[in-house]
Amino acid sequence: MINRYLILLVLLMFSRGLLAQPSVPVWGGGADQKDFSAGFSFGYVSSYYKIDKKPGWREPYFDASGTKVTDALTNISSENAPGFAVGFLGRYSLNDHVEVRVTPALIFADRAVTYQYVTKEQDQIKAIRATLVDLPLQLKIKSDRLGNYRAYLLGGLKYSKALGNKENSDANAAPSEKLLKTINGYGSYEVGVGFDIYFEFFKLSPEIKISNSFGNLLLRENNAFAAPINSLSLHTIMFSLHFE
Repeated sequence: MINRYLILLVLLMFSRGLLAQPSVPVWGGGADQKDFSAGFSFGYVSSYYKIDKKPGWREPYFDASGTKVTDALTNISSENAPGFAVGFLGRYSLNDHVEVRVTPALIFADRAVTYQYVTKEQDQIKAIRATLVDLPLQLKIKSDRLGNYRAYLLGGLKYSKALGNKENSDANAAPSEKLLKTINGYGSYEVGVGFDIYFEFFKLSPEIKISNSFGNLLLRENNAFAAPINSLSLHTIMFSLHFE
């Protein structure tokens, strides 16, 4: 069954078969007739942390003075959290089927890690709220144009930088109220699929892509919430609408 879908995708991406319509008007505002063009985008973001726990992560946590801060853990998890993105698009065409894209965007997304304890009253959700700047560099591989439609695949790398956490200071917080923090900058790889839809004066590209961060995003601190975790990585799904 999977092989059938792969064969169908290859045929749609690269065939010049019976569906090709060379007489279709050159719509899309002429974007594909230029080596360089620009646009803007809006996106919906869903993300969560992949958590690698330390051996013995369930153990109760004691602070430096030997005072017990939390009871034993039963679970540490991170659920999908929504967000949104606004950005710009710049593309440079290498040929009719390959182009290089940059899609810098401002990302507004909250993530959270949930801690569950033997004593249910101690359960906590640690929100990690930040505004990010995403700086992706992508390679886009396009099919032949079929009427006013064209499918594409993309892949690339991006760097994300936090502009400032809404909650970034816990110096005076009680040990049980400390924050879980992450590093301010990190890299990711991303892959995706989409469609170019040609209207008379512009081109619309619905797109979905998946990204996974490199390395460990956890900012190591000696508190009850960072101590049980060995590493954090971020998994993100983004649905975007590009206007060009």
